Amino acid sequence: MGVGPRVALPGGGTRASVLEHARKRGAMAVSDSYENYLIEQLEGLGRLRSKRMFGGVGIYCDELFFALIDDNTLYFKVDDSNRADYTGRGMGPFRPFPDKPGYEMGYFQVPADVIEDAEALIEWARGSMRVAAAAPRKAARKKRTVAHARRTGGKAPPA
Repeated sequence: MGVGPRVALPGGGTRASVLEHARKRGAMAVSDSYENYLIEQLEGLGRLRSKRMFGGVGIYCDELFFALIDDNTLYFKVDDSNRADYTGRGMGPFRPFPDKPGYEMGYFQVPADVIEDAEALIEWARGSMRVAAAAPRKAARKKRTVAHARRTGGKAPPA
């Protein structure tokens, strides 16, 4: 069974390699009960939704992606404004590829005592949401219309 097209990702991985890694680990590395518990703990934050992806779960609040769960571990988005809160508690970064220990994403593990205290968790989540809101957005890819394809013979539109 294939894992989909090979799409290059930042840091040298590919979409296919991420999917293959997730498949080797076990496709659902996040239990439903843990996911539901976290969503309940974050209930006062806003309109939440979760989405299964690459063997983990992404958490969105008001359509802002600010957290992820992998192997039943919660990670929040960080930058220089809040990273010390995590490193000061001995928390490490999310590393999706065990064979690439130097590859990190902008997410750090949330301490267990913070997760257990809903008020504290929401406070930390709000910090993570500020980071996510301030992060530069990737430019949306323009969809080629059928009409454009007909006019240009299928050539890409000018940048």
